[in-house]
Amino acid sequence: MTTIAGLRLHRATVPLVSPFVTAVRTATEIEALLVEVVDSDGRSGWGEAPTSWRVTGESPASVTAAVEGPLRDAVLGIPVDGTMEAAAEASLALDRAVVHNSAARMAVDCAIYDLAAQAAGLPLHVLLGASGAIVRSDMTLSAVASDDGIPGLVETAVRHRDAGFGTLKLNVGAGSDDVAAMRAVRDAVGHAVTLRADANQGWAPEHAVDVIRGWEDAGLVVELVEQPVHRDDLEGLAFVTAHVDTPVLADESVWTTRDAREVIARRAADMVNIKLAKTGGIREALAVLDLVERAGMSAIVGCMMESHVGIAAASAVAAVIDGRSGSATAHDLDAGLWLRESPVLGGIEYDGETVTMSAEPGLGIRRLR
Repeated sequence: MTTIAGLRLHRATVPLVSPFVTAVRTATEIEALLVEVVDSDGRSGWGEAPTSWRVTGESPASVTAAVEGPLRDAVLGIPVDGTMEAAAEASLALDRAVVHNSAARMAVDCAIYDLAAQAAGLPLHVLLGASGAIVRSDMTLSAVASDDGIPGLVETAVRHRDAGFGTLKLNVGAGSDDVAAMRAVRDAVGHAVTLRADANQGWAPEHAVDVIRGWEDAGLVVELVEQPVHRDDLEGLAFVTAHVDTPVLADESVWTTRDAREVIARRAADMVNIKLAKTGGIREALAVLDLVERAGMSAIVGCMMESHVGIAAASAVAAVIDGRSGSATAHDLDAGLWLRESPVLGGIEYDGETVTMSAEPGLGIRRLR
């Protein structure tokens, strides 16, 4: 019987191509926290723990303490075979070991699913039930702090359009004239490009409605608006959803199936952004997806500022969504494109807006760079 024999935590500081600015933070580099889970047959499974005090409430120090303490203790000796059932059982052990610590659990959970897929001799996305190895991503345009930043935003939008991105997401809610910014980008890129907006919890409900209606009245055709209000303000989120025609995508308001049920019951959003750093990994992400689909809502898979390791696991879940819906929606998996290089060899490859998963078993990650 193959069991989990060891766990290692690796750190890699990776600079960004350019600063990443949202309504809540500015980043110039990421510290990738990579977990390597080793089984008794010598295989290594890989996962990543994206950290942010203002998003997940975790830091490199807290992830290290959780991974090298209770999470390691919870999984050592657990059987790993090539089945979803074994991976899910190991994932449940992580839930029993700690409260919250979702990014830390994500790293170990994804590494376990990677090992399970390797044991089955299948790419991870195939083990999860998907067939397609390619998913699409939008490209995020960093927020502008003032109206003076709009020309730079437009220049960036045109550059990404010309690089083949069919869907662009504007980070708004940082204090600029968001109607003017969206209008300027739409005028520059034309209507062949899909535009999205992410307020990153930056608006009050009434202001959100005013901005979104401004876009609608101007005919700017925004595909969706992500998390317009604070994550805990479900009443405000429902208010926005009820008072605009543009679909509202819940992000920080939905972490687990418990949150999804509350959003569904309140009709607080039209869509859900599933992130493994919120769900704690693949098992709960698939459970959220099942719940959302049963409610007649749609979902995309998103990411934080994380490396190709985390994006590889997220892409496998995104491929499940595409397979079920029969369409190649644009997910939000562009974080790897913000990095100067991947911290690992193998795994996913980017080509413009497409993310191609490895054909090798598991995630296809060979080793640290």
